[in-house]
Amino acid sequence: MVYRIYVEKRSELATEAKSLLGDLRSFLGISALENLRFLNRYDVEGVSKELFDQCIKTVFSEPQTDVVWESVRDLGADYILAVEYQPGQFDQRADSAAQCIQIISQGSRPAVRNARIYALYGKLSEADLAAIRKHLINPVE
Repeated sequence: MVYRIYVEKRSELATEAKSLLGDLRSFLGISALENLRFLNRYDVEGVSKELFDQCIKTVFSEPQTDVVWESVRDLGADYILAVEYQPGQFDQRADSAAQCIQIISQGSRPAVRNARIYALYGKLSEADLAAIRKHLINPVE
């Protein structure tokens, strides 16, 4: 069975999202972008529900700084963009999570996939969206 969670920094601690918002506004000149949030999505296969639940607070999130959802809720965003590695590409975040789960379980390494979900707020043009995609997605990877 595949288990999925979404993890987001609490709004007052979302410095990476605020920094990215500033970069997109200043470097790309996208003034219509009012706000930006991002979540990490994790898909885990090859573990028990008990082990997965244990890993939510130890591997995938920090309870003091993160909010965790089992399903994506309505973010109220004007645009949603999901970015993930293609099969066969190395994903450092997913590999590290799989290693941590293997250490905790003292068993075999599970399959872990990660994606970053961007919630964009504002009336963005197609050119703005294309510029944001180009900035967020590395064409080499």
